[in-house]
Amino acid sequence: MKPAGHTPDHHADHHGIPHRRLSQVCMPRVGMAQIGFGLPRLGDWVERGRAARDHLLASPRFRRWAAAFPLTRPIARRRSRELFDLCAGFVYSQVLLACVRLKLFDIVADGPRTSAELARRLALPAESTERLLRAALSLRLLEKRGDDRFGLGPLGAALVDNPAVASMVEHHTMLYADMRDPVALLRGGMRTELSQYWPYSATDKPAALGNEQTAAYTALMAASQPMVAEEVLAVYPLNRHHRLLDVGGGDGTFLTHAAASAPNLQVVLYDLPAVAKAATERFRAAGLEPRARAVGGDFFANPLPIGADVVSLVRVVHDHDDDAALAILRAARQALDSEGTLLIAEPMSGAAGAEPVGDAYFAFYLLAMGHGRARTPAELTRLLNTAGFSRVRQVPTAMPLMTGLLVAQP
Repeated sequence: MKPAGHTPDHHADHHGIPHRRLSQVCMPRVGMAQIGFGLPRLGDWVERGRAARDHLLASPRFRRWAAAFPLTRPIARRRSRELFDLCAGFVYSQVLLACVRLKLFDIVADGPRTSAELARRLALPAESTERLLRAALSLRLLEKRGDDRFGLGPLGAALVDNPAVASMVEHHTMLYADMRDPVALLRGGMRTELSQYWPYSATDKPAALGNEQTAAYTALMAASQPMVAEEVLAVYPLNRHHRLLDVGGGDGTFLTHAAASAPNLQVVLYDLPAVAKAATERFRAAGLEPRARAVGGDFFANPLPIGADVVSLVRVVHDHDDDAALAILRAARQALDSEGTLLIAEPMSGAAGAEPVGDAYFAFYLLAMGHGRARTPAELTRLLNTAGFSRVRQVPTAMPLMTGLLVAQP
């Protein structure tokens, strides 16, 4: 007879955590077929370990113990914070949006201000101002200076004179609207705001789009292009080339920076006719007319201009599904001679230290846009090989969160 309430296979330690006998934890049950060459493979042990870990972390009793035990308490608290941040991320982003719309960072950039001064400048009630300031402090957007003075925090300082980030913060109101029901978005069939914002994604005649349809997204691209240009040009100087063709280059912001970095470089932009017109105006304003020109057209319907020894696709390929992306890469290959070079600059899936950017943010942004996806360098390389590029290498950038870079040659 077994004593009531006792089982031979389980008991609890002094923390109250149930566990198996030591022999069962340390010594797996091994049958005769597993002896010798029949021993479980390393992969099997890894999967068993992961299963045991998952089972443990899913236990409410274990989580309570881990939060109380001094050695595991910091880990438990950090993971709880990370999980809560996932839940509260939308609120954090809206605090940032309020700060941007109220120009709070510009106000305190001139010097710390008291809450009363800020209430007057922001035209908010005192209680609402205090609420916003406390939220901004907690997110490191502001810092407390003395008893009742507020200055820029490390994250808020990065937003001063940074129109690219401010534009993206405002732009995200559309993305949030499209993601109000993420399951419906995943199932497809939704009419999204982003697909209307990027009109070329919703028409089979993009070359017919006018300035009134392209101006908004062209301006958004232009705001963020300087940061991308800085990353690309820092790791791939263009002095070795004589002519750069930028395909889908918007209003020419990237080419303006490229031309400034290489004084002897000729630059050619190819984009939709209405966008190319805006680029022509930018080149004229920058004094680049003698060595810069813009050509209007549709890269799906018309061949690209020839004569360039380097072609750039800056945040273009990830906007398209595989078939369309392959067509763009083939068009680039046809525009280059046998010694030409193709540059692909865009956020990439699986980028070390920036995985959520490609695999979470851009995955859902492009889903809401209607097509395209962030790809790993290996996936892009396979497309490039199919398009006729046999030599492909990845060039590390300082900020992979901003952009990755692949250099390809036939």
